[in-house]
Amino acid sequence: MTLQPFQVCDRDLTSDQLQAYLQTDRLAVDTETMGLQPHRDRLCLVQLCNAAEQITVIRIERGQTQAPNLQQLMEADSVQKVFHFARFDIAALKFNLGIQTQPVFCTKIASKLIRTYSSRHGLKELVRELEGVDLDKTAQSSDWGNPNNLSEEQLSYAANDVRYLLPVQEKLIAMLKREERWDLAQSCIQCLPTLVALDLMLYENVFEH
Repeated sequence: MTLQPFQVCDRDLTSDQLQAYLQTDRLAVDTETMGLQPHRDRLCLVQLCNAAEQITVIRIERGQTQAPNLQQLMEADSVQKVFHFARFDIAALKFNLGIQTQPVFCTKIASKLIRTYSSRHGLKELVRELEGVDLDKTAQSSDWGNPNNLSEEQLSYAANDVRYLLPVQEKLIAMLKREERWDLAQSCIQCLPTLVALDLMLYENVFEH
């Protein structure tokens, strides 16, 4: 299979890229950060992919607080944003760029609800099972903080993290509907903005006894 190339841009989408992505009804989204704590570890990359496999990797500069075109896209009601572990990515976009991402879908939540025959719900496992593709995760834990010096391996890794999300979503939705868990999945996903708000306020688990 020949993979479509991807574009790399700095700080924000171009106006042409924005308009192209606004024409779709679904968009795969991922982020790369310096670590797992939004208050400490800054946002470095945002990756986007539509159904036509038009992939854009946006390099976010240190100290950058706005990306107006990206914000318009992420907040557009007409475009569903599909993430794997949306809770983390939505928090990173909100904390770093003030973006209120919506509407959203999370393939990790969907996987945990429907793939109860497995304890492995990472993107690598999902793509291998549902798409028959073995993702190379070598660059997953690497320094994303030097945007002008990212290796081809890092950029390819970032692009591939969104390349397969939309077909994976389609298969998960079909499974959820087949097993009558689709309504439950939608209810869980609707809770994400509240969970993100709690995370950014540093609450651990308000649902504990």
